[in-house]
Amino acid sequence: MSSMPPPAVGLPDELRRRLGVPDAVMIGLGSMIGAGIFASLAPAARAAGSGLLLGLALAAVVAYCNATSSARLAALYPASGGTYVYGRERLGPFWGYLAGWAFVVGKTASCAAMALTVGSYVWPGHAHAIAVAAVVALTVVNYAGLQKSVLLTRGIMAVVLAVLAAVATASLTSDGVDTARLGIGADATAAGVLQAAGLLFFAFAGYARIATLGEEARDPARTIPRAIPIALGITLVVYALVAVSVLLVLGPGGLASATAPLTDAARAADAAWLVPAVRVGAAVAALGSLLALILGVSRTTMAMARDHHLPHALAAVHPRFKVPHRAELLVGAVVGVAAATTDVRGAIGFSSFGVLAYYAIANASAWTLTPAEGRPARIIPVTGVAGCLVLAFALPPSSVLTGAAVLLIGAATYGIRRVSTHHQQGI
Repeated sequence: MSSMPPPAVGLPDELRRRLGVPDAVMIGLGSMIGAGIFASLAPAARAAGSGLLLGLALAAVVAYCNATSSARLAALYPASGGTYVYGRERLGPFWGYLAGWAFVVGKTASCAAMALTVGSYVWPGHAHAIAVAAVVALTVVNYAGLQKSVLLTRGIMAVVLAVLAAVATASLTSDGVDTARLGIGADATAAGVLQAAGLLFFAFAGYARIATLGEEARDPARTIPRAIPIALGITLVVYALVAVSVLLVLGPGGLASATAPLTDAARAADAAWLVPAVRVGAAVAALGSLLALILGVSRTTMAMARDHHLPHALAAVHPRFKVPHRAELLVGAVVGVAAATTDVRGAIGFSSFGVLAYYAIANASAWTLTPAEGRPARIIPVTGVAGCLVLAFALPPSSVLTGAAVLLIGAATYGIRRVSTHHQQGI
């Protein structure tokens, strides 16, 4: 396998190493404890019924395998790009490219979805305009440097965690609690639980953002393997607490039919005073997700541009702010246009398919590690690959077809480019 040292100090395209473990954990939390918990519980409950918590547990197991594989690889390859880099180094250029393609396309759709979520909570009648304003504002924050993004993420996390804690406490202490609602009935099918796990995976997928920032971490071999499991563990505890508390007051049926599950739970718990806070929390959470998504997509775009899979000009790093400024501006522009002209709030399934393909490649890459390189127990990448593929194809058929078509377009583009390059070299 080829080895890839981090960029040499002093190169003009080097990113500045600033992130410690707390900052990296914060970025991971900002990515995971975002709008996903506000948006994915209801569709998951529609799929799994009373098996919702089984779906959450299954999503958590697959997420743990993916996080462990990603952490081991990130320690070995501390460069921007995440699985794009790992796939390229361990499996070959095509698999790295395919992982990068799946991530950039899927997560760009997620960016637009998160922007529209902000708009729909802040000013429903003008959701598109608010969405574009949010994209512009957060692109400016990211452009000004990573520390600005970390500071904003800390503030966002404080608000979101306070709102989630308030909803959980109000639900668990209300007279409407019925523990029988946690029971698993005949409505829970294996296919439904798998589909719910695939949809809930959308809310877990943010730990990739820590790995994509590998080039900006201090002592990445120590920082990233510590930050990823800490962020994932905190997220799992928060999600389980929120899911259980909402189920106790709404039940599987009430949760499945809810358009805004946490506000419905607050009303069912006789805490209607919480509803405005939940709306603010959902909007702020979507802002946090959008901020972290733009960070991750721009870094993967920069890594692919370095290898000329995307225009090489996008690999530029700002001399003062030490961020991939051209990649960030392009991502911001594309997301802004998508948020202004389309309604992609139904993109959860499509995004999940792309991200599950991305992590399948991460686990396959981790399988090739030697014990000296920090290989995880074999069962982890095996379970990760199998889990990603099963959950990807258990998603709604429209998501599977769209996601597979996007991957095929990416593969065809790679093949055409290779043929063209070889032809030019032959000439």
